[in-house]
Amino acid sequence: MKLPEGKKVYFASDNHLGAPTHELSFPREQKFVAWLDQIKEDAAAIFLLGDLFDFWFEYRTVIPKGFTRTLGKLAEITDSGIPVYYFVGNHDLWMDGYFEKELNIPVYHKPKEFTFNDILFFVGHGDGLGPGDKGYKRMKKVFTHPLSKWLYRWLHPDIGVKLAQYLSVKNKLISGDEDIKFLGEDDEWLVQYCKRKLSEKHRDYFVFGHRHLPMEIRLTKNAKYTNLGDWIMHYTYAVFDGKELKLEKYN
Repeated sequence: MKLPEGKKVYFASDNHLGAPTHELSFPREQKFVAWLDQIKEDAAAIFLLGDLFDFWFEYRTVIPKGFTRTLGKLAEITDSGIPVYYFVGNHDLWMDGYFEKELNIPVYHKPKEFTFNDILFFVGHGDGLGPGDKGYKRMKKVFTHPLSKWLYRWLHPDIGVKLAQYLSVKNKLISGDEDIKFLGEDDEWLVQYCKRKLSEKHRDYFVFGHRHLPMEIRLTKNAKYTNLGDWIMHYTYAVFDGKELKLEKYN
């Protein structure tokens, strides 16, 4: 994509709407919708890198209740011609067609490359990448297996959604937020993952969420890793102006 003059690309992740309750997350949703309303004026594209919801599961005819303002704003944005791209996180990995059909938003389950103004981006949520975290990686394989999704659909939505919301908030392994402290550049596993990918092929920017920490780390002279932070404590996002990607804070 060649960005038109004055247009930008925006990246955000980890809203966890619905956590710990819908009532307590509602002010965060309002702030996020206000941000979407603001950036639509100069956005060439918007990337949402997962965990928009603290839990999401699509039954054949049912989706989780709530988030009307967010879904409505996203529909308004895509209807206006601004593309939105979604990467599933570890809390909303059970997406299965609703965003594509209702909102015209493509959904990706693995990292993907994008090129803007001849600058190459490698984009994803970030869970299960890099060394270690073997317990979560095994659990993710179970969660994403077709049999697991088929069995879960047999639970009544009132039971299935309530159970998942409870586990999402209470179980740190499922939540993926057991460690939101900066580990140092040498020990950040997403940094290690980016360096390994960089040894295979050059990318200018690696952009991920999941860690809930706003980070900008120079990998080489011409490559940088950016973690987007979250919309729980930091309210940070990244913006690419056609030349450079920078982290910014919404207030």
